[in-house]
Amino acid sequence: MPFDQKLSFLVDNLNDLPDELAEEGVEVLRQASEIEYAVVLARDKGMIQKAIDILIDEGDYLWAALIARNAGLEDESKRLYSEGLGYYIDMEMYGRAVSAATALKLPQEEIEGLFMKGVEVESRTMNLEQTKAMLEYAMDSLESAILARDDELSREIAAAIDRNRRKMAEDDV
Repeated sequence: MPFDQKLSFLVDNLNDLPDELAEEGVEVLRQASEIEYAVVLARDKGMIQKAIDILIDEGDYLWAALIARNAGLEDESKRLYSEGLGYYIDMEMYGRAVSAATALKLPQEEIEGLFMKGVEVESRTMNLEQTKAMLEYAMDSLESAILARDDELSREIAAAIDRNRRKMAEDDV
């Protein structure tokens, strides 16, 4: 059977695949970069370590740790969360690092430190001019939405928009 047909058959019959075809199926799915399908097939056919290995190769320690935990492999799960934490920090994937740290029940100060480091990393690549333009657009839209209204809340919003525009203009000077 040609590769494309194998792949199509596997995806269409993932839940009904005979056990004797599971290992080959996982490899075909991996070769086709259908990682999620490969992991689900391996997990559902009891090839837990295979599923975990695939996920580690892909850098998805969170899912690998969850599969280990759900399979009753608590020590393996903790090890994977711990390895993942290091990996995610090295790769500057701080959202995932926070998730791993939370799963490991690290002290709140450490988790907050990871979060703040993530904000710092993300802000390095932030385009401030684009952000200002987006804020200006949002203020214009809000101002248009309340233009015809004459109530206290609308007046307060309009005043806040005006103050923010003046502050942004002062910051540009």
